[in-house]
Amino acid sequence: MPMIVGVVLAVVVGVFAMATGLDRDRAFYPVVTIVIAAYYILFAVLGESHQALWRESLISIAFVIVAVAGFKRSLWMVVIALAAHGIFDYLHGAVVTDPGVPAWWPGFCLGYDVAAAAFLAWSLRSGRVRVAA
Repeated sequence: MPMIVGVVLAVVVGVFAMATGLDRDRAFYPVVTIVIAAYYILFAVLGESHQALWRESLISIAFVIVAVAGFKRSLWMVVIALAAHGIFDYLHGAVVTDPGVPAWWPGFCLGYDVAAAAFLAWSLRSGRVRVAA
């Protein structure tokens, strides 16, 4: 169920961004990617785990770097970052022990990230969003 909710929410956000024109700003999806990456830092703080905080921060920095590079060069990099984050969500428990992550979060975020990546890819292919600055 969490994965289905994640997919539906990503589609709703994508359609809303398209209907309001928010997605015409090339920064929209890179910012979404940065926010998504930051959630695991929040969970580490909630779980009061310094070890998880450091690991989650380092991983998040990698996604932030790709999001910014994608904004500056090609939004296809952001598609890859979103999809990769979805895969990371699926494997998260094997990579980082973070007691603050809700049990339902990895499935929800996997659904959201992959659907958001697909929505952005569709937007780029259709010419709705510019690939490069």
